[in-house]
Amino acid sequence: MKDNQVRQQAKTKRNNYYSNDNKRSYNKNNYQARGRRPMPRRKPSSVKIIPLGGLGQIGMNITAFECNNQILIVDCGLAFPDEDMLGIDLVIPDITYLKDNASKIRGLVITHGHEDHIGALPYVLKEVNAPIYSTKLTLALISNKLKEHNLTKTTKLKEVKHGQVINLGDFAIEFIKTNHSIQDASALAIYSPAGIVVHTGDFKVDYTPVFGDAIDLQRFAEIGRKGVLALMCDSTNAERTGFTMSERSVGHVFDNLFNEYKTNRIIIATFASNVDRVQQIINTAYRFGRKVAVEGRSMVNVITTAAELGYLRVPDQTLIEIDQVKNYPDEQLVLITTGSQGESMAALSRMAANIHKKITIKPNDAIIFSSHPIPGNEKAVSKVINELSMKGAKVIFQDAHVSGHACQEEIKLIYSLVKPKYAIPVHGEYRHLTAQKLVAEELGYSKDNIFILKSGNVLEIDENSAAVTGSVHTGAILVDGLGVGDVGNIVLRDRQHLSEDGIMIVVMTLERHSNVVLAGPD
Repeated sequence: MKDNQVRQQAKTKRNNYYSNDNKRSYNKNNYQARGRRPMPRRKPSSVKIIPLGGLGQIGMNITAFECNNQILIVDCGLAFPDEDMLGIDLVIPDITYLKDNASKIRGLVITHGHEDHIGALPYVLKEVNAPIYSTKLTLALISNKLKEHNLTKTTKLKEVKHGQVINLGDFAIEFIKTNHSIQDASALAIYSPAGIVVHTGDFKVDYTPVFGDAIDLQRFAEIGRKGVLALMCDSTNAERTGFTMSERSVGHVFDNLFNEYKTNRIIIATFASNVDRVQQIINTAYRFGRKVAVEGRSMVNVITTAAELGYLRVPDQTLIEIDQVKNYPDEQLVLITTGSQGESMAALSRMAANIHKKITIKPNDAIIFSSHPIPGNEKAVSKVINELSMKGAKVIFQDAHVSGHACQEEIKLIYSLVKPKYAIPVHGEYRHLTAQKLVAEELGYSKDNIFILKSGNVLEIDENSAAVTGSVHTGAILVDGLGVGDVGNIVLRDRQHLSEDGIMIVVMTLERHSNVVLAGPD
């Protein structure tokens, strides 16, 4: 009994000694066992944020997060070629850094299904194979791409629901519901040993979305209360004041346009991935008793996938094949087509150039551009509009579109909810990033805590400091047909000369030994 009492008294003493009043002496960083050297103080973890594309440009979004020798990749997009990139189909990011550190990669996390966020996946996965995590519609669109490149068997696709948290090594990633011009868009809360980084993805605040729920502002606020190390926020519309209009407002515009052009055939060009826009066109067409035909390969693929998954609801006997258009009078038809950005091989551009096999533009046509030109595409869009106007068609390109990106007041709202220590504007040209910097400064953020990065910069942050500590190799790889990276500046320069000056070839036949001209010169 005495032994038990002694042991109990000793235990009580230990508990009292290591109580809150004496915690400092028990702290594992300060505690020194008798006869041993002091334990070294552990350096706090830092996280490296390395944008490999998407900054200072529209498109090609891809960012690496590195902590404790583990890498998480967010998004993997392409960019469309500039006017001077003759013959180039796509531009994808140079991922030399990821190839050199392939053993550290834990996974790819995708925010939404737009080409500038998923388009480079088939090319990158051939170099760096990693599991892909995203929401239902996004994964379905990715799966379609992987099928074209025969990568479905070698790539793991993991579906994640909004509110769910996945663990990838030392990273935990929470998917947060947002609104954008494609459904199933997500923001990410990235939990790392250094702290929480919130990545908004492409977003806007839409309280009345066409499909699904509104953005989960409550969750942003809850994460903000935990203490957020950094916010990476969409900058695309940071120059615009006020709020972005709800997608639902476009439906009222369509009602008015359909009412105005009752006797015309209506052709609407929009982004293939804007499923909500397509839904509203179908809804309006159904109310006005019109049949809907869809043209453009990407448009058909997205609509088919969205309808199969239940993201698009099409009334019975509303959709018809493009071959059936000739069987209906103009006032009973609506065509939804690709080509709103003036792409040379898109369906609307081919119609405008009289090289479309099934649709010919008529003077009675009303053609609606339900999009704004992406910066850099203005000239191509203007060319298509002019060609359509020359054929006598009525072209409408105002007020039939709302953006999928947040304006200044929505950006302020996210900052106010998340309350980050550091601000990192992302997604956009330099002027867009600078515009968000000014918004953050208006909210009271110090210039020292706002970082406008370039692709390749290595931003290292922890709870005490943040600094650009280096850079990694980045760049653009040009895709020309089946060739990836085999077209460089010299080839583009030669193509530029050919496009401007042409080429002259002289043909003549000489006798081998005497060099007597036998035929030509031609």
